[in-house]
Amino acid sequence: MRLAELLTAAGLETAGAGDLAVTCFAIDHRKVAPGTVFGAFAGASVNGEDFIPAAIKAGAIAVVARPGAVVEGALHIADDNPRRAFARLAAGFFAPYPSTIVAVTGTNGKTSTVEMTRQIWRMAGERAASIGTLGVTTPDGSVSTGLTTPDIVTFLANMAGLAREGVTHVAYEASSHGLAQYRNEGLAVAASAFTNFSRDHLDYHGTMENYFAAKMRLFTEVVAPGSPAVIHDAGEGSEWTAKAIAVASERGLEVRTVGEGGSFLRLVSREPGQLGQVLQIEHEGETRKVNLPLIGAYQAANALVAAGLALATGVGASAVFDALTRLQPVRGRLERAALNAAGAPAYVDYAHTPDALEAAIAALRPHVAEGGRLIVVFGAGGDRDTGKRAEMGEVAARAADLVIVTDDNPRSEDPAAIRAAILAGAGGRAREIGGRREAIAAAIGEAGPRDIVLIAGKGHEQGQIFGSGDTMRIEAFDDVEVARECAGAGSSRA
Repeated sequence: MRLAELLTAAGLETAGAGDLAVTCFAIDHRKVAPGTVFGAFAGASVNGEDFIPAAIKAGAIAVVARPGAVVEGALHIADDNPRRAFARLAAGFFAPYPSTIVAVTGTNGKTSTVEMTRQIWRMAGERAASIGTLGVTTPDGSVSTGLTTPDIVTFLANMAGLAREGVTHVAYEASSHGLAQYRNEGLAVAASAFTNFSRDHLDYHGTMENYFAAKMRLFTEVVAPGSPAVIHDAGEGSEWTAKAIAVASERGLEVRTVGEGGSFLRLVSREPGQLGQVLQIEHEGETRKVNLPLIGAYQAANALVAAGLALATGVGASAVFDALTRLQPVRGRLERAALNAAGAPAYVDYAHTPDALEAAIAALRPHVAEGGRLIVVFGAGGDRDTGKRAEMGEVAARAADLVIVTDDNPRSEDPAAIRAAILAGAGGRAREIGGRREAIAAAIGEAGPRDIVLIAGKGHEQGQIFGSGDTMRIEAFDDVEVARECAGAGSSRA
């Protein structure tokens, strides 16, 4: 493909492109081959411009970088926003893509929502996939990417690969980092969604306002005016929900609200059951009863957003509501991992923010038998937003009956200091067990027949992260497997 053609399609200056032929795109100088367009961006800890000479030596024919960058021996594609320019160029190179693509943003629920959307499409007869924290889930299996939103080259290559495999429908997670860093640009997005908004990632964004603005790029820049925007409205007067609706409306999107306060899909009532919940949903003047085989208010919210996206992309209402009754649990999202010898269930959930932890506890509370306890095990990640630690301790101490504070990816920080910050928020109403395996074993071993155990924070993750940079090591650790081992050990002693 000729560079001049890509520049023209991206609306960029073509001077100097001549007859240059492009063979690939890269943002890692170690992946540069002859004919590569190299993206050199300033990051949080590494400046890609430092590797421009190495990239050119390896065969880069063009470098996308800020106007002040020094580029010698290759075409300098200068742009004040080089990440965006690079993304638009790369999008033209990797095309074509699946015909129907939807994007989901929000603090919590993105993973579940994109996976539920994929399931609904599949049950409606479409070849569908999802991209997010769990990896790339296709009709034929799953391949982990390790990031909620992979780098732009990987993202576009994955999308193009799915199209070559015959996938027509893709739902992807649009994280705040991915949106801020232009890691999912250049694709035609048929519909978008906003799940909710609460504190997270302030170590990166600095303020809630900046964090929200990053999320809103999905509405203001990524999707086209006039496309549907599915927004969850819990009916509680959320300031951020109102702001999201205002942003989408101002852009000219077709706002479709879902939830207790929704007008497109209104949740009339929700009745918890032993293995799921019964939803009464009003749509286009008709109220439908849905037996959702998932527990928790937030799972109902995610299912409604997924239903809204499926409807917005042409799936019939009857097929959508039927699919809701057959949804499968998402890995690490209120996943029932084990039953101990006393019959107490242990659930694993990815909740790692104050709001998510409170929602997970609230989801399980109706299922605790009379006289029983909700036992919660959790920690907080190192080298991440420190301000949320005390908040999580306060939430757990207030909402649970027994709290055990443990380690969760301490990275370069002192694990004891992280636990101390959480315990300070708990106000003396929590127990401290540093080793995560020991903490899980204590909770499961202590749980009686009327109790429920919630192991929060890591969800689907399969490792504990210690150290950072060159000293980082990842030790194998899967909450689900550990819970099963602990429950099995208890059963063998019973």
